[in-house]
Amino acid sequence: MDPKQKLNQGALPQLLGYRLRLAQQAVFRDFAASVQGLSPGRVGLLIFIDANPGVTQSRLAEAAERDRSTMVGVLDQLEARSLIERRRGADRRTNGLWLTRAGRTLLARALRAIAGHEQRIAARLSAVERRQLFALLAKISR
Repeated sequence: MDPKQKLNQGALPQLLGYRLRLAQQAVFRDFAASVQGLSPGRVGLLIFIDANPGVTQSRLAEAAERDRSTMVGVLDQLEARSLIERRRGADRRTNGLWLTRAGRTLLARALRAIAGHEQRIAARLSAVERRQLFALLAKISR
């Protein structure tokens, strides 16, 4: 076989999961180039905390659809970077989460970069196609 010849993809192009994975890889590559120092998942957590000041770790894990034990380590990292702070909750068994000033600043900068990222990844879609894509992805993710 000629090493420069593309491999036959077989059934892959007809598999929805394969197409979604290729799209995800393209989106993540552009995201990484656009938003320095934060993964899409961590940006998502910062957005949740910003929109829900005082949210508990367990509620955040549920909303972000993450395992609670995994969430603790991620939050520890965000706290070590001084992006979030934990404050003792009313019942003393829970901690509420808040963005710090540095967290709000970094999130604002990230959201500006994400706006450009979103424009680039959707540039080939019409407004109708973008709405359709969102609706179809929502159907799949339910």
